This record gives sequence, structure tokens and C-alpha cells, in this order.
Amino acid sequence: MKATESTKSAGSTESTPQAPAPGPAGEDRRQRKARQTREALADAAIDLILEHGLATVTVEAIAERADVTRRTFSRHFGGKEAAALDFTRADGDRINAALRTRPADEPPLAAYRAAVQDWLADPEMPGWHRRPRTRALLALVDTEPALFAAYERVRGDAQDESVRIIADRLGTGPARDQRPAVIVGAAAGVLTAALRSWARGGHADDTDVEDLAAHVEQAYDVLTGEAALAAPHIATGN
Repeated sequence: MKATESTKSAGSTESTPQAPAPGPAGEDRRQRKARQTREALADAAIDLILEHGLATVTVEAIAERADVTRRTFSRHFGGKEAAALDFTRADGDRINAALRTRPADEPPLAAYRAAVQDWLADPEMPGWHRRPRTRALLALVDTEPALFAAYERVRGDAQDESVRIIADRLGTGPARDQRPAVIVGAAAGVLTAALRSWARGGHADDTDVEDLAAHVEQAYDVLTGEAALAAPHIATGN
């Protein structure tokens, strides 16, 4: 099947074809073609994994579904798990891009939270939560060890970059100052917890963006509220 044809998600009827996301400004024809091929491979990987299960899906089947060669697949991805989870890497990059633009005087934790809000609300470059099937795939991460390991690698790479950004904001270095790693660990951990509980709690075809945005905000409120409650006890040693 060609990459432009609609495919069926697991347990659902045939999906409605989605308009391609706009590319980055200044993207030339070659870059656009490479991006579209990568997106087609990622979409094919998600579709096939949800249709048939991770264990039975091969790289060759993904390449065939996307109408490209096995060699082309290897130019973009190291394996089927990386292809299926490419949306998480792209959105991690976008959160970090938003984090870089936050006001310099904004506290780092608030800056990370605001960057996540920007990502969730961006109508021009739809994140994974605006696309069908990816909620079901995120839920599958919990039950497939290979997917979970790939997800943790992607998450770790994004967090490492966030740590560097926060360190620059604080005028320090992560090797000598724990604050950037602690701040990012807390902020990114809350986001991950919220995303995973949201994925578990809905239907496979549920793409309620407002529901997710509210869920993430509630999770960050929990973090700040618990920190405020704990502060007096920590200060007094009780």
C-alpha cells in the first residue's frame, strides 16, 4: 500500500487521511522530500504495529507499506521501534525549541511548563496528541519492553538537551551544578506521568487535545502544590 493511502488502526475502521504537517520555514525540495519519506515510514510503522503487534512487524513490511526500499528505511531509522516513536523525538525537539525562547527572567521550572503549554497549544505544527493512533501506541509502550526501551532513549535525549538549555539560562554547567538536572528531571517526569496516565485512560482513537492539556496542567499543579506543602517541613527538619 502506498504511504498516501489510508490505513487501519488496531480495532478501528479505516482512518481518515490526515493533511501533512507544514514543514519548517526555508525547507528546500530535497529536505521536504526527506521529511515526507521519514513521516511516511513513521506512519507505516505505527499502523502496522497497531494492526499486527510489534513482534510480527518487520522493517521490510514497513518499507513496503511506505513504498520505499529497505535501504531507505535504514537511512532514517535504526529499527522499527525508533520509526514508530519518531513523533516523540520530534515533539521533544519542539518543547526544547520553545524552552529556548522563554523569557530570561522566568524561573526554569515555570519556563519548562510554559514550553510544554506552547507545544500542546501549537495549531501550526500538530503534535502527536493531535493525530489518531498515537495515543494507542503510547499505551502500548507500557506492555512492550522493546518499545519502552526505545521510548526511554528518546526521552533521555530530549531531557539531556533540556538540561543544557536550563544550565545556560542559569549561567552554570550541569557537571558542577545539580539544579538543571533536578529541575528537568522533575518537570519532564511530571509530563511523562501525565502523558502515560492520559494514554491509559482513554479510547484508542481519542484525540481530545483539551483533555490532555487539562490533564498535564493538573499534573504540574500537583508538583508545585506538593513542593509548597513540603517546603516548611524540609526547612525545619520535621
